[in-house]
Amino acid sequence: MTNGGSPLTVARPCRILTGFPHPGVAARIGRRRRGFLVLRRSHVVFSALRAALLVASIVAPHRIVSLLPSLTEDICALGLQARLVAVSAYSRDIPCAKGLPRVGDYQSVDNERIVALHADLVIGLPSQAQLVAPLRALGIRVVLLPDENYDDIYLDIARIGAAADVAPRAARLTATLKAQVAALHARTRSFRTHPRVFVALSVEPIWTVGPQSYIARMIELAGGRLAVTKLAQPYAMYSPERLLALQPDAIVATRDSEIDTVLAKAPWRELRAVRLHRILTPSNDDILVHPSPRFIEGLRWLIQRLQPIANHSAHSS
Repeated sequence: MTNGGSPLTVARPCRILTGFPHPGVAARIGRRRRGFLVLRRSHVVFSALRAALLVASIVAPHRIVSLLPSLTEDICALGLQARLVAVSAYSRDIPCAKGLPRVGDYQSVDNERIVALHADLVIGLPSQAQLVAPLRALGIRVVLLPDENYDDIYLDIARIGAAADVAPRAARLTATLKAQVAALHARTRSFRTHPRVFVALSVEPIWTVGPQSYIARMIELAGGRLAVTKLAQPYAMYSPERLLALQPDAIVATRDSEIDTVLAKAPWRELRAVRLHRILTPSNDDILVHPSPRFIEGLRWLIQRLQPIANHSAHSS
């Protein structure tokens, strides 16, 4: 019997004679087997860890933080309010957010508090990416969603539904909202004209919305037309001179704009919409400025206010 060769070729003759390998060969085989067992155990441990990480990444989140009021409303409309553990600073008027900690706004995020709350999903805006970068570095899942145009309403619902493992529920909510929009929009078929609407988010200085904003689409669905046809951003400043030249048929103003304080000043006092008392202000700004399922309330309100103007009747707010 030779001493060279692989364990298998060395052991085979011995097995024929005795049924056992040569002692030296047996020791070599034992070392190989022990090494194999160590490698196998390591592989099992690695596979278990990988499986655990995979499970952790796909398990539905149970502690959600929202960094924007409209996204909070999306979460609540999906029936996920029980999973909310913190919200943004401007969510005071959202029923499902009452009593929850405030952990951020558009300019700052309290990452330490979010970590202390054991959040496993943080939802915010793309503009907040740098603010929440430390959370991502810690392995906390962060989903950043745009909310500037009308389509974003439905896309955000779908993305939150997918992130929270309630995609079928999100699809049903989207279908319900679209059906409600279609039914409300059908009421505008009786409008004789389509009023040109200017939106005042702020009056000193003047801030308004452009065609890219979701509010512009809401006005169209309500039977009106956005008076501002060119604006570089969805929301931007607007000069008094341009507003005076625009002469809109109606002005939709947020309560926060405090438009009543400037109606006696130029250029407001020179606007036909002001002279005809066509200043439309919602009882709650959220139904107008939040691109969330609550926009249905805003759409219904806007149709009711624009209908008499579209039919050439003076509106009294």
